[in-house]
Formats: sequence, C-alpha cells, structure tokens
Amino acid sequence: MASSEDVKQLIEGCKAQRPSAQRELYARFSGQLFATAIRHTNAREDAEDVLQDSFVKIFKHIKSYRQDFSFEGWMRRIVVNTAITHYRRNLKHRHHHDIDEVHSTPRDLESHPDLEFTADELEHAIAQLPLGYRTVFCMYVIEGFKHQEIADKLGVDVNTSKSQLSRARKYLQRVLATLSARAQSNPSEPQDEGAHRP
Repeated sequence: MASSEDVKQLIEGCKAQRPSAQRELYARFSGQLFATAIRHTNAREDAEDVLQDSFVKIFKHIKSYRQDFSFEGWMRRIVVNTAITHYRRNLKHRHHHDIDEVHSTPRDLESHPDLEFTADELEHAIAQLPLGYRTVFCMYVIEGFKHQEIADKLGVDVNTSKSQLSRARKYLQRVLATLSARAQSNPSEPQDEGAHRP
C-alpha cells in the first residue's frame, strides 16, 4: 500500500514529467481506475480505451491537482468524466433498451435482512444493468453526482436521470433477488464460476 508521502513524491515526479514517475503512478493506480472505467462501459475494450484516455488527461492536468483534495478521488473523477464522454460519443451507435418489467420488482430484498452479498456479487449484478441505467446508477450511488449534474453531463432531463436511477435500482433488486433465491435453495453449493465471467 502506497503511503501518502510516496504518492506525493509520485505526483511531484509526474508534474516534472518524469517517465519513471508516470510509469509508477500507472502501475499503482491503473487497477482500481480500470474497475471504475468498466462500471461505466459495456465492454473490456471500451474500459481499456477510457483508462488510457484518462491517464493521458491525468498526466496532462496533474499540475492543476490541489493537495487538499483526495488524489484518488481526483483521478477517479477524470475516469468517470472520460467514460461519460465516451458514452455520449457512442450513444448514437447503440440502441437503448428500456426494460419495462423493472417497474414491478418480483421480490423485495428487504424480506432478506440477514442476507449479505459479497463485493464481487454486487459488482457482477451492477455489470448486468443496461448501460444507460448503469451509467446513472454508478454516477449517483458510487461517484456521488447529483441528478442535475448527471443530467448536464449526459445531456438529458433531470427527470430522466431520476427515472433511470429508479429503474436501475429495481433491475438491480431483481438480479440480487435471483441470486439470493439461488443461494438459499443451494446453500452449500459453490457458485458457478461462469457467473463472474465478464
């Protein structure tokens, strides 16, 4: 785990445009930033493109980074904004599928208060969201954007952002409810490894 002093030295090295510092920064943070990128994209290749573009921006704008703000948070925000740009640029090439059935959740997860999901299970469930739902969900729930910010960045109405979040939550409930039902019916059976394949 990198100490805050180590990170400060890396930041200074990157501000001085030292290749060794840039390589070290990439090695230390690319994994977690890739995890952010893949939440906002449909394919691993897209996430890799977003990550590379993000690091170009990080190195280009690192002199503007202020020490009073979380450096990891600053980088993550760049990744999210880059993913949003990527999403909007490619939106015209994709079909957005609304799933009307999500309005009626088949099982209320609150009826299983003792059931907990692992981080991998939650990530897998989020990855199953349609891209439009997932983008709004991750921006609002994980990255902390407000609906007005989401609407501005995605070029949609505030009510659309709220609707997408509501549908995302219901869709996610359905995925997790299915997972919980499977776990309860086969408590000792290991989960199918294929379920976690990207």
